[in-house]
Amino acid sequence: MEIKGSKILITGGSLGIGRVTAEMLINKGAEVIITGRNKGRLDTVANKIGAIPFVADVSDPEMIKDTYHFIEKTWGSFDCLINNAGIGSRFSNLADVTEDEFLEVYKVNVIGAALMAKHAAEIFKNQKYGNIINISSTAGKKGFERGTVYASSKFALRGMTECWQAELRKYNIRVILVNPSEVTTAFGNDERIEREEKPNRLRSQEIAHTIVSSLEMDDRGFIPEVTVFATNPW
Repeated sequence: MEIKGSKILITGGSLGIGRVTAEMLINKGAEVIITGRNKGRLDTVANKIGAIPFVADVSDPEMIKDTYHFIEKTWGSFDCLINNAGIGSRFSNLADVTEDEFLEVYKVNVIGAALMAKHAAEIFKNQKYGNIINISSTAGKKGFERGTVYASSKFALRGMTECWQAELRKYNIRVILVNPSEVTTAFGNDERIEREEKPNRLRSQEIAHTIVSSLEMDDRGFIPEVTVFATNPW
């Protein structure tokens, strides 16, 4: 994919992986719409990096529709969806897991991602071209204690990715899954404050590099799944 001149939508684009990816793509000549729930933060980041902001919550199906109406008015069509928006959970023991915890996480990590991809796929199928990148987690490859809700949501995203790959390849649509291990972002922080970088832990930059590199492969090929670990986190 030629990044320069491409049109890319990134959900959860005001912080962490989404923000750094947006900036990296813009620096390579892409036009980028970023979405997020906090208008003030979204506008500030968009002004700083040269993105186009649109306030939207992927857990709300009507806001998802509004996002695609905005794309239609702004661009007409686009080239790539990066499904980056995601939330953690309270990481409860099995005995303490509640229905509300499942619903809160799945509305964003599973249903929101699926509905974002549904609308993108409709556009991409018509133009016989497109890219969908789903940001998952190593938790979607191996469960962990107290990870019932979060890990299962990422296992679901991984399964959906494989389904979309099987369904969409014949339309020249590449669907790529990126599995970061622990990254020093604001993820899981209720105050949405970025954690301090550590020299032995992954930063958003490593994941953004993986996303951009995957997109830059010639359109005749694609990377179905890539996992990124810190070299020596101990």
